[in-house]
Amino acid sequence: MQNRIREKVEILADAAKYDVSCASSGGNRKNDNKGIGNSSNGICHTYTEDGRCVSLLKILLTNHCIFDCAFCVSRKSNDVKRAAFTVDEVVSLTMSFYRRNYIEGLFLSSGIFKNADYTMERLVRIAKKLRIEERFNGYIHLKTIPGASPELLTEAGLYADRMSINLEMPTEAGLKLLAPEKSHEEVKRPLGFIKDTITQFKDEKKTGLIKHVPKFVPAGQSTQMVIGATPETDMEIMYSADQYYKNFSLKRVYYSGYIPISYDNRMPVIGSQPPLLRENRLYQTDWLMRFYGFGIKELLNPKNPHLDTDIDPKLSWALRNLEQFPIDINTADYRMILRVPGIGVTSAQKIVQARRFGKLRSDQLQKIGIAYSRAKHFIRCADSTYILNEPDAPHLKSLILAESSSKYLKVPQNQLSLF
Repeated sequence: MQNRIREKVEILADAAKYDVSCASSGGNRKNDNKGIGNSSNGICHTYTEDGRCVSLLKILLTNHCIFDCAFCVSRKSNDVKRAAFTVDEVVSLTMSFYRRNYIEGLFLSSGIFKNADYTMERLVRIAKKLRIEERFNGYIHLKTIPGASPELLTEAGLYADRMSINLEMPTEAGLKLLAPEKSHEEVKRPLGFIKDTITQFKDEKKTGLIKHVPKFVPAGQSTQMVIGATPETDMEIMYSADQYYKNFSLKRVYYSGYIPISYDNRMPVIGSQPPLLRENRLYQTDWLMRFYGFGIKELLNPKNPHLDTDIDPKLSWALRNLEQFPIDINTADYRMILRVPGIGVTSAQKIVQARRFGKLRSDQLQKIGIAYSRAKHFIRCADSTYILNEPDAPHLKSLILAESSSKYLKVPQNQLSLF
């Protein structure tokens, strides 16, 4: 690799690391035309459903930017080295890294230079050249540039597997504080346009009137919020996420703990580490909303605007609703089984299937894979002997914490002090 290109990679890959919305799910582009590459179920240094670790080339097209967002390393007033790739350089890097088996796809974002369309047009040219000229069938994730024209967004969606646009801050007030030139409306417009276009393409495919309907953003859209840079409560953060899931059919909302990049009196002083525990609790809440049937107001509300740091949000909800427990594991409906601390989606499904053949005992539940030491406080089964006399939330919480070996319940005090 030429020294000039190597330096660009170092600068623009380092700048891209602050964007966490680069995992994928749902990509199903197949190599059926003797091209190069084959999209996987999940990309970016993570594990797929079948246990494989996958990776991608994650870079910025440029870290030049016309905006001065206080939280961003690429802000125009920040004294950092600047660089920009050409279209051909990104294409060449992607193909070179793929052929060496370093990557399985490309995550391409960019600072905004000149204007939105100028930047978006170059992102589209890269994706188009990879697909058509290089016949690359690997995963491509493109950033949507706020303010880009519908024509460019449509073309981008024909070549990208996933597109994402960063919400930046959870609330409009927080965004105006740190990035007064931006607004959430500029994010909502492209999100809505891409959502409607995805629906349009799906409808055309269903009718069968058009023989060959091209894929359009098959892995959907995602967004990202920076957490801890502005004073929103956990409730405000998750209420915002819930609305974006509902209004724009997002695949994922990513929560990125604020990392101090440069001094600004509008930013909090939190040391050098991002609020990792808070990130984790927000992701757990997000999971409960999407896969466990919880309404956001059950988990966070004006009486409980913050997530507990010492216990996960599912256990926190159960302790606030002890009147609903214990449940009979042999008769309770699937929805209620999902709400038991220590029982996941797969285990709940296995329980419903297994009890058709007879009443379940504690040893069978443990073989199914539930965290019985936690779940036993909230369930009854065929051989239940454990009874907690006059249960109350503080006592039960301390009992569970004493028994737990979860790494998430043993967090160093220096991390707890971050928020």
